[in-house]
Amino acid sequence: MNKTLTLACAIAAPLLFSQSAVAEFDYFKTDGSFKRFSVSAGWLHASPQGKANPMQTTTAAKDGTVADNGSVKVKTVREVLVKDQDRFGFIDGTLKGLGAETDLSDVTILGDVSGTTKINGLESWTSAGTGLEADDVDTFGLLFNYYMNDHWSIEVKAGIPPKVDILGQGQVYAPLSGKVSPSGIAGGLLGDFDISKNIPITDLTQGGGVSSSARAWLPAAGVQYQFGKSGVNKFRPYVGAGVMYAYFNDIELNDGIRNDLEMAGHQIQNIKDGKAGAALENVKSTQGMSVDVEADSAFAPIVTIGATYDFNDKWFGVGSVSYAKLDSDTTITVQNDSGEELIRAKTNLDIDPYITYLGVGYRF
Repeated sequence: MNKTLTLACAIAAPLLFSQSAVAEFDYFKTDGSFKRFSVSAGWLHASPQGKANPMQTTTAAKDGTVADNGSVKVKTVREVLVKDQDRFGFIDGTLKGLGAETDLSDVTILGDVSGTTKINGLESWTSAGTGLEADDVDTFGLLFNYYMNDHWSIEVKAGIPPKVDILGQGQVYAPLSGKVSPSGIAGGLLGDFDISKNIPITDLTQGGGVSSSARAWLPAAGVQYQFGKSGVNKFRPYVGAGVMYAYFNDIELNDGIRNDLEMAGHQIQNIKDGKAGAALENVKSTQGMSVDVEADSAFAPIVTIGATYDFNDKWFGVGSVSYAKLDSDTTITVQNDSGEELIRAKTNLDIDPYITYLGVGYRF
């Protein structure tokens, strides 16, 4: 609410003081037939029109990172090895013969042959077909107007901050690629092997499609011009233009997505700890994980068309449709217990809402 009042005062104060100075401090006085102020209350509906933008992800696993594989099963390695690079029947013969559950860090006779992996693809990527969209929302709205004359007024629009559902689209995959260098005798005989796999991170559509929710504060202020004449025309159309301020708090992430991102954090931590095999097998690391979601505040231009209908000289009905060119960057971060950022996922939440308002007002 403090942000709403600050915005309103910042826009209205210069006009009010300049007008009062010209009128020698009697500007608020009227002969009674012209009403200086109005307030209305009613239903406010916001319908976002923006489209989802792809999620952009960066991690602490920089391209070219060389990590020990450590404990890793045969079946895990076979899943990521690029086809058509078998040498001496190693993949379809030796590996298959060892058994799917065999740990390559402790093979009978051969010992540790798991080796290392030079990792690429995880430093930064864009997930096509993913993104976030704001859902429609309804709330109780208020309009305050200060009339400088019969045509021009300053309007402040606000409402009870609604809880907005943020809808997710698509699935996020990490495009892992790299080169495995087996250790021991196997490494000396066979050389390096290429690996590649799109590792599933999270499905943004889980939980009924609601990836998160947020409390939205969307006050607006601007200048309005009203056609017609008070006391003569009961129906008076108007147009307006101004600025909207968007602020989001109480952001709650879908539990399923949060759990997926925590596990992705464990995967990156395992790579940093020299346990690339554990990362591929979704084994939790020795660190705890925390997930944080933030949405940037933003200013946006807003235009309005509407009309009032006078029931008498004080009471009136009002309806309007506004459009705001509004967007906000949403950022999801995953950190370990040491406060190190392991994952940062960012997308632009393109809102661009049509805002419909219907209410009843009083002039004084």
